[in-house]
Amino acid sequence: MAATMMKRTAPYGSWPSPVDAALAASHDGRPEYVGAVGDELWWTAPRPEEGGRRALVRRRADGTEETVLPAPWNVRSRVVEYGGQPWAATARAEGGPLVVFCHFPDQRLYAYEPGSGAASADGGAPRPLTPVSDVGGGLRWVDPVIHPDRGEVWCVLEEFTGPAPTDVRRAVVAVPLDGSAADDRSAVRELSDGRHRFVTGPRLSPDGHRAAWIAWDHPRMPWDGTELRLAEVGPDGTFAGERTVAGGPEESIPQVAWDARGRLLFASDRTGWWNLYRAEVDASGSAGEQAALCPREEEFAGPLWKIGLTWFAPLDDGLIAVVHGTGSTALGILDPATGAVADAAGPWTEWASTLAVRDTRVVGVAASPRGSYELVELDTGTGHARVVGAPHTDAVDPAYYPEPHERVFTGPGGREIHAQIHPPHHPAFTGPDDERPPYVIWAHGGPTGRAPLVLDLEITYFTSRGIGVAEVNYGGSTGYGREYRDRLRERWGVVDVEDCAAVAAALAAEGTADPARLAVRGGSAGGWTTAASLVSTDVYACGTIIYPILDLLGWATDETHDFESQYLHGLIGPLDEVPERYRERSPIEHVDRITTPFVLLQGLDDVICPPAQAERFLARMAGRGVPHAYLGFAGEGHGFRMADTMVRALEAELALYVRTFGLDRTDVPGLELRT
Repeated sequence: MAATMMKRTAPYGSWPSPVDAALAASHDGRPEYVGAVGDELWWTAPRPEEGGRRALVRRRADGTEETVLPAPWNVRSRVVEYGGQPWAATARAEGGPLVVFCHFPDQRLYAYEPGSGAASADGGAPRPLTPVSDVGGGLRWVDPVIHPDRGEVWCVLEEFTGPAPTDVRRAVVAVPLDGSAADDRSAVRELSDGRHRFVTGPRLSPDGHRAAWIAWDHPRMPWDGTELRLAEVGPDGTFAGERTVAGGPEESIPQVAWDARGRLLFASDRTGWWNLYRAEVDASGSAGEQAALCPREEEFAGPLWKIGLTWFAPLDDGLIAVVHGTGSTALGILDPATGAVADAAGPWTEWASTLAVRDTRVVGVAASPRGSYELVELDTGTGHARVVGAPHTDAVDPAYYPEPHERVFTGPGGREIHAQIHPPHHPAFTGPDDERPPYVIWAHGGPTGRAPLVLDLEITYFTSRGIGVAEVNYGGSTGYGREYRDRLRERWGVVDVEDCAAVAAALAAEGTADPARLAVRGGSAGGWTTAASLVSTDVYACGTIIYPILDLLGWATDETHDFESQYLHGLIGPLDEVPERYRERSPIEHVDRITTPFVLLQGLDDVICPPAQAERFLARMAGRGVPHAYLGFAGEGHGFRMADTMVRALEAELALYVRTFGLDRTDVPGLELRT
């Protein structure tokens, strides 16, 4: 076994590894949107080898797993471009379950009855419920809930009213299940009053008399401020008396639900931490006292990047399943009567924002530094947790996995910086005593996000070759309270850059990393941080810039989607008040400061960070004598999903490090650098 080999000494970065780019790509992605359908569990799963589609998977009561819909059916929504809950299903006494799902290519809602006939490639079995529009981005749907007794599915509609990305409206709607709206937009019944730019799907109270959802407007993002909306539901299914009962411009509420007794449950960061609250709705329809169920300096929710994310789920016995923690997360069972939380035992250290409840059992999606994301069921009666779906399997000997650890570094002004360090690790090789390893600083996307400490074969791809990785949860990251999150307000391109550089410098100063062989990489907002780092610091020898933001003025006007079109209002400042700041912070305005090699990786169908920015950036770099490479990938949007793309991207990144750091490798495809 590899774990018992005598270690040989070889230069860092030169070690052989069984973790090639194809293996890493085949394990990219994780299960999402888990739900209970009768005695079955359903979820969506990544299929990189099938063009990056999301498959709908079911686990039957006997434990067998099967794909509900074959290729090319792709269960994924494009609402706010990041999507959200794309399916709903209900068990029926006869005829098997009924599922409603959003198909990515045309964004229509479809109804399908598994068992009634094979789903054919031409869509012969699933039947469309919603029409197609040729206006702008068309019609899109997300966060569906089936109401069989009403003959409808309630969800969110995103409707483009013109050609621009911001020519769009959203509403809470009811779509008839009989297919009468398949070619008739007027048959879709609008439920909300349409006053808000963004909404989540409605949650119906147990007695069917009230509906609750979340809404917000530009320029706020949902982690800045949202409103909890409540309406009465008439016998004919119409909404009346719509009003705000919690939240506001400075209070973020990312999830709402009802408990079995008809009380509102919601997460709010009104104290600086996303905690859980409960409110009685009286006969007049007002939410009275809003009691904190477990006031702690911990997060019981997170940023609402996708519509329909779930951090808590009420059980029929009054207990509440919660995903909570500071930095890393746990699955716990909260007793509202006492405020006590009992956490599930097991190796899992990170739980995703998706939960399903089946009687006294809770199912979530969890991972650890030694295992990828898998479906885990917690029996609240016995306290026993077990894997029930998409089980982790070791693609290689676990001896090749890195042994990461969490650290807190000190940044400018003495501020804390959270990071996760993945040192080089190989069961058969070690580096020379007189050599320090190269390290790559990873900047996560968002920037309102967080890098979880979990097994990632992309990281193993580098660490098993002798290259260290440091994931930096820079100021602005979630998981550490609102104050930490707000550090980035009007300081994007400053705090994130400084924090990443501080971690890199600290690793070098303590002898962990070679100061001459440091790199920075990131995608989306992390691509921005990477580019901003290359134009404003001299810490790094090279950088990997992945589907980035490079031009703030372009991004603030017409070069991104509606959801983030005013994000910079908080990250940089109002454009009409600080226009010079937009120019000063933009990497595209300072290409003359770049002196180190880089590779730029871009999806050519990206509407969030469009290739036009990358192309302008490269045009300004031409002839400056700085080695660089550009790889554009047709058919890829924001975030690479196809196996071939991920393989080429990883190999190109490694090729950059081999060339820049002078690593002794001959197994990496060539990367042509131009100047």
